[in-house]
Amino acid sequence: MSQISLIIKYGLLSIGLFLLLSCSNNEEKEVKVITLETNLGPIEIELFFEEAPITSKNFLEYAESGFLNGTLFHRVIPGFVIQGGGLTTGMQDKQGNPPIENEANNGLKNEKWTLSMARTSDPHSATSQFFINLTNNTSLDHTSETPQGWGYAVFGEVIGGFETVEKIAAAETGNSGFHQDVPLEEISILDTKIATE
Repeated sequence: MSQISLIIKYGLLSIGLFLLLSCSNNEEKEVKVITLETNLGPIEIELFFEEAPITSKNFLEYAESGFLNGTLFHRVIPGFVIQGGGLTTGMQDKQGNPPIENEANNGLKNEKWTLSMARTSDPHSATSQFFINLTNNTSLDHTSETPQGWGYAVFGEVIGGFETVEKIAAAETGNSGFHQDVPLEEISILDTKIATE
């Protein structure tokens, strides 16, 4: 076989291998939208995988496993936040995965319609509970890597179902045990749908 024939042969093999690898990489579908189907309507969410990879992956895992199904929006404060993802009917705690690292230092702000992780006073205690900001909550933003300054990690935003968020925010609330701002009629996540490309 001539040198030119060998060059052509191995050149074609290289192109074929490249195309094969490209096709297999494209088979890994990218998550585009997560829809929370609630009893008041759907909420469509886009996750910020680039800016908040740990938090976005954490939320996606809860969505994929079905963990969020049956959980409540258990805390509603008009003009502030609606919070859910960790309590079930009767305000029972649902045990989630181990806590994740706080990514609030990613430069994202707690602006209206964004999603952030709820947590305890420990900055790195977030598990499954999240909240949707109903206004620009600058007091929740990261200011320093101290217990007081860590803030709350933004990891996504609402891109559809704004009317559902507003319906939840308008729910009449009261106290349930030691929980405050609890909707008098339960608002639950019935199903979680994941759209890929």
